[in-house]
This record gives sequence, structure tokens and C-alpha cells, in this order.
Amino acid sequence: MDDIFLKPYNSVTTEDRIYTQWEKSGYFNPDKLPERNQKGEPFSIVLPPPNVTGTLHMGSALMLAIEDIMVRYARMTGKKTLWIPGTDHAAIATQSKVEKEIQKKEGKSRHDLGREELLRRIDIFAKESHDTIVTQVRKMGCSIDWSREAFTLDEKRNFAVRTAFKQMFDDGLIYRGFRVVNWDPKGQTTISDDEIVYETRKTKLYTFKYSKDIPISISTTRPETKLGDTAIAVHPEDTRYAKYIGKEFKTVFAGEALVLKVIGDISVEKDFGTGALGVTPAHSAVDWEMSQKNGLPLKQVINEYGKMILGFDEQTAPTQEMIAKGKKVAEAREAVVAWLKAEGLLEKEEEIEHNIALAERTGGIVEPLPKLQWFVGVNKKFAIKRESKIPDTKIGQEVTLKELMHKAVESGETKMIPDRFEKIYFHWIDNLRDWCISRQIWYGHRIPVWYKKNAEGEEIFCGLEAPAGEGWVQDEDTLDTWFSSGLWTFSTLGWPNEKEFAQNKIYHPTTILETGWDILPFWVARMILMSTYILGEVPFKTVYFHGLVRDGQGRKISKSLGNNVEPLDMIAKYGADAVRMSLIVGVGPGNDSKLGEDKIKAYKLFANKLWNITRFVLSSVEGEGIKVEGGGKLNSIDKGILKEFQDLVADITSDMDNYRYYLAAEKLYHYAWHRFADVILEESKIIFGIPGKIEGKGSEADKASRAQLLLTILNGLLRALHPFMPYITEEIWSYTKFGKDLLMVSEWPK
Repeated sequence: MDDIFLKPYNSVTTEDRIYTQWEKSGYFNPDKLPERNQKGEPFSIVLPPPNVTGTLHMGSALMLAIEDIMVRYARMTGKKTLWIPGTDHAAIATQSKVEKEIQKKEGKSRHDLGREELLRRIDIFAKESHDTIVTQVRKMGCSIDWSREAFTLDEKRNFAVRTAFKQMFDDGLIYRGFRVVNWDPKGQTTISDDEIVYETRKTKLYTFKYSKDIPISISTTRPETKLGDTAIAVHPEDTRYAKYIGKEFKTVFAGEALVLKVIGDISVEKDFGTGALGVTPAHSAVDWEMSQKNGLPLKQVINEYGKMILGFDEQTAPTQEMIAKGKKVAEAREAVVAWLKAEGLLEKEEEIEHNIALAERTGGIVEPLPKLQWFVGVNKKFAIKRESKIPDTKIGQEVTLKELMHKAVESGETKMIPDRFEKIYFHWIDNLRDWCISRQIWYGHRIPVWYKKNAEGEEIFCGLEAPAGEGWVQDEDTLDTWFSSGLWTFSTLGWPNEKEFAQNKIYHPTTILETGWDILPFWVARMILMSTYILGEVPFKTVYFHGLVRDGQGRKISKSLGNNVEPLDMIAKYGADAVRMSLIVGVGPGNDSKLGEDKIKAYKLFANKLWNITRFVLSSVEGEGIKVEGGGKLNSIDKGILKEFQDLVADITSDMDNYRYYLAAEKLYHYAWHRFADVILEESKIIFGIPGKIEGKGSEADKASRAQLLLTILNGLLRALHPFMPYITEEIWSYTKFGKDLLMVSEWPK
């Protein structure tokens, strides 16, 4: 036995050395794996690219732990295994963070700096953040192919984005249109639904009539927006209002002339409120759809700075205090409510709890506004131009992007774990509206469209590069980050470079995607959209969703609660293996989990136990000349014990194949500690004896049999535990005579 086992296991002095050894071996690269892997089936997975906005958190650590388990298991079972790393430029999040710092330290806005200088500073920040993230990924022990690292804003991905945009533009799927979008007045940009957070606040619900001449009452929390109403919607089968459908009412509401048409719409809930809704086409995506179906006019109520552009002005207002035009929303609301009371139109005023939509990065209240923006038309028919592997599709067939997205999962080409998330996916697709892809920020992929004024108006050019000639001006907007990350599974494999992509085609579709369930509609669905449209195949065969990591009390981790557990701090204190096991054991797919420092500490003790188990086994069999696996004969008792272990291996192999990592880890933990250490090793002490204390009671044959058994089980335990606890198992392996190569490329136990 090596003297190393006379000392306690030290993760601090071990982990960096082991990781360097793994990297130098080249085995993270599938092309450099041993021969048995070269003959095996491909296994591929992409790292969901972390945002270059700071450091990773425990949710990220859970993701890394699960994915590394998948990758190490695939490699040990003989597959040609590829794990592609990368980071996401996270346009709005990154620019917002840098802008806040500049404003705080220098008191300057982006407009003071100019586009070029701001982008230069963002690039510096992104590089520093990237380096921090890469360090954290390495610390977690991730066996990832760093030679293929990508960035959503690097030149290869930039070219892929321009190519995809042009292809969709040429097919008529990308268009520039005037529609209602989510607008962040603080950030001065459109944002996607996933960039909105909802905060429950107490607010007032007002029930009132537009005028005494209109017999229908409505309820709303935003009476100031009613200045832009162009209709009243009721359910077509609501007997209270059926006689009014189709009629128009003219009135002056809070100083604004309104023409209100009563329309019937099945989306109106008869039993909610008064059963009637004021339709504001310029301030609601739902109302916008109603306006399109019913030919309603549009009146914008609020401008880009969150101020009223309708309402009282100096000429029509009875008093200066009641002017709404030019006021901020909250002030305008007070003015409108005061007018309703003065006119005797306010019927009820009650306090309720209401979800307020806020921009995640700036905290600004999101205002739906009609804007001229770029969209992907998800309901527009187009003809398939390339061979398609999506069931029930073929070249020349006309389909929509929504139909492709539906077929991909409905057919089983892509499966979701847990399968309950398929219902969420289908619900999201069924209600999917055209995707707004333009952002009014400077950091990101510039929209590859140029404009030129001519005698007939404006000429538009979409291309991979700027058009030749003078007078062309590129669109100022950038693309939604999800557009570039939607190409992630194949842009990282070389697409649209045909030669490079052909060389890597064995890895696509990727075997599995592992990610948090919370971004199912935003990233997972958009990758399916992009891949089925561009390649005619799904981006991944399986999606494994993990849940949220909560604190030990089950609370959501947040800065305000001060309950964040930093992964690097825990790794420094307890080791990466302990952190990984604490994140995996007891955590099924799709379920949220509790994590406190005590749980991490418990698996640090388990790592120490494994170290001590090894010390006992190696010291007990020293000098016996035992060969592992078949090198010695087992007696009947030891054969039974080995059969029990082999049954465990078969059981956990089934768990691994069926993504039950939490069960496999727990079974290995209990076997190693409570069966192998507490029972089998204690019995072995009687057989071998304790030098200087107890004479061994076993015969020489029994000692040889038991030594062979212990080595065989230890060998199998190290292999089976390696995907979960890669550092300590690799360290122990290096001091045994179990194999000539690294444990990470040894065979999974049989």
C-alpha cells in the first residue's frame, strides 16, 4: 500500500492536479479516445451556454454535475463521447450590467460613450466573466472538450446567425411589421416573454362605465389605458350583452373622444368581473389579436418613456390638475380615477393582489406598445426545400414552423424527461404568437438588413455581407439572444460550413439536452424550431429537465434572502465530489431540491469513508499476489457476496440507462458505507485479523478468497462511483493496479 493512504484525503491538493492530468490525456476530445470508443456509437451533448454576466450558481452546478455524469457514463460504456462547451453573450443582461456600472462609477449613459466605446467595454467585461465561468466549470470536474469551445457572438456563430436570418427572410418567415410587443421603458428596448419577471403587488381594481350613455360596465387595474380603447368585448353567448354586439357607442372619456364597437369574442370569460372587457389594441397582445380579427383601429396610449400621449391637454381639461397627457402612468391613473368619481361613473373600487410584469434586468414596468419590429412568422406557410426527417413531412410540402415544432415531439423524435413537460410544450406552441426578434440595444448580432432611400421610397437588402455601393445604412437593432442560441446544437458543429458540418454530422442530432425546466418555452422550443426548419431534423433525441435548487428551508435562492450557497466556496471547503453528490442524491428529474451546507458536509464524510475503505482493502491484501477479476478462486460465501454486488451493478446500470441518476448515486452510497464498510469489511477483519491485535481466523484459502472479493468489489465501486465522484475515484485508481490507463476511460463495471 502506498504511503499516501496513511494521510487523510485532501481534495484541495488533489483536484486541480487530477483535472490537469485529464486534460493532458486528450480524452475529453472524442477523436483521442481509446480504440474501443472509436468503434462505439456517438454520444453528444451541448453545454447550455452560461451567460457572460458574472458567476455560476448552485443551479448551474447541478446542471454541470448531471451532464458530467451523463458524459462520463457514456464514455465508460464505450461510446464516442462529445461534450461541447460555450458561453452566451446574453445581450440585454450583459449590456444592462455594464451600463449600470458605468452609470454608477462615471455618471454616463451609453449615448455619452457612443456605440463603439460601449461595445469595447462590454467585450472586456464579457472576457473576464467568461474566464471566471470556465474556471468554475473546470472546478466542478467537467470532462468537456475545450478544443471546441464556442461563443454565441464569435465569428463562426455570427456567420451562422446571418445565414439563418437570410434563409428565413428569403422564405418569407422573417418580416418587418407593426405589432404590439413587450417594451421596457427603463432599458429602452423590446424584450421577450422570458425576460419578464412577475411581482405580486397590491393594487386597485376599478369597475366603471365609460359614460352614462353606455350601458356596459368594465373592470380594470389600468383605467388610464382606457383612453386608447376602441371596442368592448363580451362573450358571444352572454345573454346580458348579446343585443349590443355590433353596435357602436361614441363618447368622450376623460377628455379623449372614443368610438367603441361592441364585439363578441369567445376568449372573454362570462363569469369574470362584469363579463365585459375594454379592448385596447395598442396596449395588449391579446387585444391586438382581437383588433386584427375585428378590424379595429389602433390608438397608442403610452410612449416609449412610460408617459401618456392621450388624455387631457390644456385646451380640453377643466382644471390644470386633471391633465393626463405627458404624465407618467401612475399620475395619469390618479387623474382618470378622479375624473370618473367627479362624473359619477366609478361603481366600485377594491384592493386586490395583481401580478405586475417587470423587466428582469432593469426592474422597469413592462408596457405593451405597438412598434415596427422584426418578427419570425410561426403561423406562416412555407414550402420544405430540403430532405426532412420529421415524420409526415417531405420536400415541397407546405407547413408552418409551429407544425414542425409540434410534429418533432408528437412523433417521439424528441422525448422529454419527465414526460409531463410535453404537455407544457404543446400548450406553449398552441398559443405561440409571432416571435419578435429585434432589440433596441447595441450588444449582440446586428440585424443583417440594409436600407437605402431612392426615388420610389426605400430599398431593403438582406444578405450575409453589406451590399455594394453607397448610401446603404444597416439596421440599428440587434437580434434577440435566443435567435443565436437556437442554432446552438449545429452551429457548434460547424454549420453552415458544409465541409466542417459533414465531418461532425455523426454527432447531430445530439443525444440529449440537459437543462432547467424553466427555459423549456424559450430555449428548448426555439432550438427545435431552428433545427427542424434549417436541417429538417430535431436538435436532440431526448431532453432531460432538472429542477430549481432551493436552500435548506425550501426557499428560492435570492440575494435579498442572503441564502445563496456559492459553488466555489463549497468546493474549496468540502471538495467537488461532495458538492456533486449533494446535488444529485434525492433529486429526481424535473423536481426542485433543497440544499444546505450540512448535506454537502455529509458527502465530504462519505469521500473520507471511501478513502479509508481503500486503505483497509489495500493493506489487507498486500503481499497476497492477488489478481483482480478472475485472478483467484472465491469460496461459496464470497461468491454469494459478489453475486449481491453484481446484482447492484445491474440495478444501477438500469438506473443510469433510464436517467435515474439520483437513485444510482443513493444506492452506491448506501452499499459502500452500510454494506461494504459496515458489514463486509468488519467480517473481513475477523478473517484477516488485525496485525498486532487479533490473529486472523480464516484459512489461507479463505483469506485469498476474501482478498480477491474485496479487490473486485473495490474495483467495481470505483468504476461505478466515478461519474458521480470523479476526483477521488481517479486518485484512488492511480494507486491501485486495477488498470494501466485513467479511470475515466475504463470500462463500466459488468
